[in-house]
Amino acid sequence: MAKETWKAGTFLYPLPAVMVSCGTMEKSNILTVAWTGIINTNPAMVYISVRPTRYSYNIIKESKEFVINLTTKRLARATDWCGVKTGAKVDKFKEMHLTKEKAKFVKCPMIKESPVSVECKVKEIKELGSHHMFIAEVMAINADKQYIDEKGAFDISKCDLIAYLNGHYYSMGKKVGKFGFSVQKKKKKK
Repeated sequence: MAKETWKAGTFLYPLPAVMVSCGTMEKSNILTVAWTGIINTNPAMVYISVRPTRYSYNIIKESKEFVINLTTKRLARATDWCGVKTGAKVDKFKEMHLTKEKAKFVKCPMIKESPVSVECKVKEIKELGSHHMFIAEVMAINADKQYIDEKGAFDISKCDLIAYLNGHYYSMGKKVGKFGFSVQKKKKKK
């Protein structure tokens, strides 16, 4: 297989497409972000990268907190709409018929329709160029009870999550393996 070399750019896909809620229960906003991920286990830490020109940027910079809300196929339109409209002119919760839900450790609302909402407190802001990275500690993970099985495990495969790939949203496919399955010892039959 021959490869062609392109100029440097952002071509690392798929990425999670998430709705980041910020502000307060009274005055809130939603920002769609695909530049996000996990950066540490202990303490649990994540990041979001936001352009300083975005309306939510100053809200997050001043409050030093936000909530990452995972998105689903059902939330695809709201995810996109919240990414192209500015909260300076519209109430995104109201326009997209999304429900604010009180968080336990941050003042910003969670999105009730999201299967998972991750409460975050900003620890550091790195100015990187076009985007500034908000590095945050995870304060709590809030999971919708409908996706928790009888053993107390969260079944993320039932959420119908979406991902962002090179300008498009895609629903996640079916499971093809689990971590370590390629080296797992086979169980002996009794």
